[in-house]
Amino acid sequence: MDRKRSVKNLLSAGLHKLRTRDDDTFAAGDRQARVIAVAAQKGGVGKTTTTVNLATALVAHHGQRVLVVDIDPQGHVASALRESLRPGTVTLSEVLLAQRPRDLMEAVVESAIEGLALTAPDKRLNETDAQLTSRVGREHILSTALATARTHFDTILIDCPPNLGNLTLNALMAADEVLVPCDLSILAFEGVADLLGTVETVNLRLRHDLQVLGILRTRVDVRTRTINETIGDALIENYGELMLDTVIPANSALAKAQACGLSIFQFQSRSRGAVAYRALAGEVVARRAARGAGAQTA
Repeated sequence: MDRKRSVKNLLSAGLHKLRTRDDDTFAAGDRQARVIAVAAQKGGVGKTTTTVNLATALVAHHGQRVLVVDIDPQGHVASALRESLRPGTVTLSEVLLAQRPRDLMEAVVESAIEGLALTAPDKRLNETDAQLTSRVGREHILSTALATARTHFDTILIDCPPNLGNLTLNALMAADEVLVPCDLSILAFEGVADLLGTVETVNLRLRHDLQVLGILRTRVDVRTRTINETIGDALIENYGELMLDTVIPANSALAKAQACGLSIFQFQSRSRGAVAYRALAGEVVARRAARGAGAQTA
């Protein structure tokens, strides 16, 4: 009996040490981040461009501390900010696939832009999506991993893959709100309905409370006025108050900035693209303040 008790005590002590080591690795901060998933069903609508430039606008013009979590296997966030990227040692897939819960802060690296942190690019995320299928509670893994990070940042932006796989589901379950970029094309318009349907399903079946921050019109080319008006009017008619006021124009400076591995504010801060993303950051901050005020009076 004494031997059994001794073994039990040793096991308990070992587990306690593991919990203490993990819990003490990253102390909680004093912030309360808002987590925004940037998601779209169709690729090429400016999802990563929006993630990167909204993040840098919040840092530069609103004094926020921002984390960008790149959960898209294409790793375009790292490409778009490669001049500011610093190497990391732990990848996002290692955190998501760990047998025991791991803290996402292990995969966070500070960028050369003060106030902006990133997760490193991770090509293994392609395999991760499939491997998550067999995990118990797979849709909650990212949410759990983000617990400490929420206390160290004001805003966390998650750049999602252009599909509704396990990685996107994790992002939606980890997020407080979803921002939906949509260029003025038929396929992107149809993709908005699919994504909003998924948000509704997530809320109903998984008992989440994911809000729609807004639908953002992107890559709007003034030369295609007829299609702009047709799709734009359809978006407003179908989604009304979900539409953001800000419109992101088709702007060559945005593409050139991405090619150079810089944010639009580093590349050409007075371009139309920079003006638009500065306006978007202001609208996002204003909506957060309005919702916070509404919650207090409710």
